[in-house]
Amino acid sequence: MVVGLAIQCHFSSYGAVDGIIGPYFFEDKNGATVTVNTERYIHMLNTFLHPQMKRQRVHNMQNVYFQQDGATPHTARLSMDVVHRMFPGKVISCFGDIPWPPRSPDLTTCDFFLWGYLKSHVYTHKPRTLSDLKEAIREDVTTIDREMLECVYADFQRRLENCIQESGNHLPDIIFHS
Repeated sequence: MVVGLAIQCHFSSYGAVDGIIGPYFFEDKNGATVTVNTERYIHMLNTFLHPQMKRQRVHNMQNVYFQQDGATPHTARLSMDVVHRMFPGKVISCFGDIPWPPRSPDLTTCDFFLWGYLKSHVYTHKPRTLSDLKEAIREDVTTIDREMLECVYADFQRRLENCIQESGNHLPDIIFHS
């Protein structure tokens, strides 16, 4: 089964966890999964992410950074125009304000925590249909509480400090703290 999915974790720059926005499933009007392209990505940013940030009262944009990978829909000129307007000076991405270190999944919370966590929990439900899978994802995202995200953020900060100490080189040991 394939699911086009977007989830945003947001943390303040001082360690306060604001929460998770999502999941968002990339679907057509009939609920069928569609490939993420530039137009659909921009639609998600404008009609889902931005309104959700307002609903969750993410007002202090001074402390918000937006990080995305190098997927073509994310880095297309039109997409980058939208994210630069939404997060001026705070875009971590290819062609962003802050370059994202290549091949560094340890420096993004979605890669080193969220996807593995969701995968390990979602499949315990043994989803048999795409609808079951989406529902399991929705349910398991809601189980990620503030305390868990605070631990994830603290681990993320330790990873950043290790990266700085190693001058951006490969980290000799990755230690996961519980």
